[in-house]
Amino acid sequence: MNADIAHSTASHAEAAEPAAAARHFTVRLSATPRGARLARRLTAGQLDAWGWPYGAEANETAVLLVAELAANAVRHGRVRGRDFRLKLSLFPDGPALRIEVTDSRIDRHPPTPGTLPPASFEAESGRGLLLVEALAGHWGTTCGNPYTKTVWCEVGMG
Repeated sequence: MNADIAHSTASHAEAAEPAAAARHFTVRLSATPRGARLARRLTAGQLDAWGWPYGAEANETAVLLVAELAANAVRHGRVRGRDFRLKLSLFPDGPALRIEVTDSRIDRHPPTPGTLPPASFEAESGRGLLLVEALAGHWGTTCGNPYTKTVWCEVGMG
């Protein structure tokens, strides 16, 4: 497991102002159910460290969103021998949390926001992105390079 925690730095002039900087947490995890479970646990712990304690509604909502995106990365985005990446970015305005899960399966993309078909009552799966769409303010997919895709969502933490 590789984890990087980056805190944005401000210039000396900006440092004198009380404005809070964005906070970032990034970790690469194995594209396995164990990696997805660890993504949830690391998210809960990181949000607790940032001031949203375990059990708080904002923490639980963010963990649920990470659980759905990480499970999709493991189930639909897995490429043998490749990890997935979880990135959390906390922006003080709002405050808002951006969750990004990057996998190596560029040939599979989820439906675009607003076009998700309703889940069948009999289906045992297929509700994850419906939960993401219901809980997150925004979500989508981006391809930053020819080798990965990122499914992201943003949620208010207020």
